[in-house]
Amino acid sequence: MLRNLLALRQIARRTISTTSRRHFENKVPEKQKLFQEDNGIPVHLKGGPSDALLYRFTMFLTVGGTAYAIYELAMAAFPKKQN
Repeated sequence: MLRNLLALRQIARRTISTTSRRHFENKVPEKQKLFQEDNGIPVHLKGGPSDALLYRFTMFLTVGGTAYAIYELAMAAFPKKQN
């Protein structure tokens, strides 16, 4: 029983400490070429369609939030008259 427990402990320690590492390809030089290219596109949109979508979504939230804040300020400034 004790021998099985010690073996299990050793296996658990070995699998945690000696896991194989994943090797990733270095994509930094490709990204540097893409972002340093002088093609007239703003740097915040050079990432492709996903950057354009995020930019539009952020602008929509910003403009919508500003409009809503102005609306709420107007409602607070001019309260409804009570009868």
